[in-house]
Amino acid sequence: MSGLLRSIWEEPAPSGAPRRVWRDWLLLAVLAPAALVESLVRPDLAWRPLSVAVAVALTATVLWRRTRPLSMVALAFGTCGLVPLLTDRDALRQVVLAFVLLLVYALFRWGSGRAAVVGGAIVLGKLGLWAGAGQAGLADTVAAFVVLFAVATLGTSVRYRARARQRELDQLALLERERLARDLHDTVAHHVSAIAIRAQAGLAVAATHPQTAIEALQLIEAEASRALAEMRGIVRVLRTDEPAALAPTPRIADLTRFVAGTPEGPAVEVQIVGDAGTLAPSVDRAVYRLVQESVTNARRHARHATRIRVRVEVDDALVRLRVSDDGESPAGPVLGSGYGLAGMAERAALLGGSCAAGPGPEQGWIVDAVLPRAGVAA
Repeated sequence: MSGLLRSIWEEPAPSGAPRRVWRDWLLLAVLAPAALVESLVRPDLAWRPLSVAVAVALTATVLWRRTRPLSMVALAFGTCGLVPLLTDRDALRQVVLAFVLLLVYALFRWGSGRAAVVGGAIVLGKLGLWAGAGQAGLADTVAAFVVLFAVATLGTSVRYRARARQRELDQLALLERERLARDLHDTVAHHVSAIAIRAQAGLAVAATHPQTAIEALQLIEAEASRALAEMRGIVRVLRTDEPAALAPTPRIADLTRFVAGTPEGPAVEVQIVGDAGTLAPSVDRAVYRLVQESVTNARRHARHATRIRVRVEVDDALVRLRVSDDGESPAGPVLGSGYGLAGMAERAALLGGSCAAGPGPEQGWIVDAVLPRAGVAA
């Protein structure tokens, strides 16, 4: 219990409290004349000049109710409690003073935990003073307490709902950052690996076969152009309001073109079984990226590999992917997997699937992934 009270007391004020906006000035433009008119038309109002001056002056508190909620509550309720004691019980009984409910709402919506506790004590003290001085009966005091409590509860609920919404937005932003990190890794790793392999081949034959070296440079230029085009596509999504789902994205149908554009090295065989044309776009894109990363890793790390096999099986419920090579199995345990394998596992998990990679039973390296055909929300 003490821990709960301490957490409430130490809770900071929500960030982003708006300062005075046009609605606040409009509210003041309505409240001040209303207080003046009510004071003039009510014949039963005692201490009329004082009541008019105090009511009109207190309406200005709405301008600072968000940025200084405790000060405005203390000023309004303190004045409403002291003035009747210094005059008589009929002073400051204007209906327009009901606007102080806005101050109570702002206190619990925008104030810190300490401000809410202190401000709540001031409000309760005003009610106790109101009842103790005989200015209201028990029924009126209870009704006022219920109204103020409802307003405070509303402010608190809106406060925590906004906090939950902000946490949700932060989580979505984090997921989007992770997705972009995976896409950037997949794109950059593949194209840079291809450029490196082309460059190594060109250097190896430059002295004896200049024409082959020139062809390698041309392929490097083409690979760099493709990398630049993909990077521009990602940057375009980030810099504009274009939804990522509408941006051009690779699909399973593009695997043949992807394989044809890979550099020299182990031959890549692609086999697609089943209808891959009706998959959810997120699953379609994920399978392509998993294949891209797996083939890139195999070309970079598989020793003495001559063939890489890609098999995609699509049925009514699942998409199964296997990428394997016939290279030498790694000697000893695999010490580090880098960001690539971790990104592949995350990509599959976000869609409700799984992805595992490891040495084959006899040779090479195998990547197995299973994804639900329709995908799931992250």
